[in-house]
Amino acid sequence: MLANTSQMLLRNIADLTGTILIVEPPADGLARNLLPELPAAAALCCYTTNAATAEQWQLSDVTCYFSALPNFEQQFDTVVIYYPKSKEQLSLSLAAIAPALKNSSQIYLVGDNKGGIKSLGSHAGKLGLQAHKLDNAKHCLWYCLSGSLTDLTKPVFSQHKFTIGQTTLNICSIAGVFNHGKLDTGTALLLNHLQHITKGSVLDFGCGCGVIGAFLKKNHAEISLYCSDVSALATAATEQTLQANNLQGTVVNADGLPAQPTTFDHIVSNPPFHTGIKTDYSISEAFISQSKARLNSGGSLTLVANTHLAYQTLLEHTFGKVAVLAKANGFVIYQAIKR
Repeated sequence: MLANTSQMLLRNIADLTGTILIVEPPADGLARNLLPELPAAAALCCYTTNAATAEQWQLSDVTCYFSALPNFEQQFDTVVIYYPKSKEQLSLSLAAIAPALKNSSQIYLVGDNKGGIKSLGSHAGKLGLQAHKLDNAKHCLWYCLSGSLTDLTKPVFSQHKFTIGQTTLNICSIAGVFNHGKLDTGTALLLNHLQHITKGSVLDFGCGCGVIGAFLKKNHAEISLYCSDVSALATAATEQTLQANNLQGTVVNADGLPAQPTTFDHIVSNPPFHTGIKTDYSISEAFISQSKARLNSGGSLTLVANTHLAYQTLLEHTFGKVAVLAKANGFVIYQAIKR
């Protein structure tokens, strides 16, 4: 199943020539659909910070740069960037690819109408660039971008100090990481209701910048901490957060729960519930089901969610009894125990 944005790319395949770089595509079947349509002389590569996307492209035997900040080994004639949810991440992606461009390189952007790409004209102008709309179909837009990328600020990780109760943490982040540079309301509520976690193996799932794992580890040094996220930007940020606070933990990229260790005493999360711009309960269902299978007997799953999402029903279906630890400001904290 191809995302509408990928269908739009295929509709404009004639614009793709020479050495081609696809930047931050979704984890769909684009690679296997695109390869047969390209001329024999074309060479296809992908740059992504998403582990699920990287796996898709690697299965198609396409060169895939999977990292927070890429180190390209070649230059590209054509680049297609999928418009990100975070406008700040577009500037990061453009600065990251700049060293891999030729003077004659063509840059295209594709995005869903509901994903913010309609504002690309003004956004590009603020970056000293010009956006030219070329196609409008499948509720998506196809643009060509012109102008110099040499003056764009190089992507860097920034550090922020947060105080939660009596705990002060140095948190590292970068554009593209969930709630970059801020402590979101849901996570703040969650951190005030983790008193039951004092020891054992703990997984911070969907770790983002690592604030949950760092908070637990700083307050309970005996915890064996594991942090995982599908995003290479997030795991790089978490690694830097742990280092900035002199904390030890294992950080891994994973699409779903990490393979190791096989079981945990506690799993904590402000879990993702979107595929692109749409709420996707299949992500939540898989996460909750996998969590129960991977918890030790008596282990807990504690998560925060928006009150309008059906997490309680999903948790009760898998775990049976579910406790509501708190509810405030549009968020609710759930705790489920493996019996």
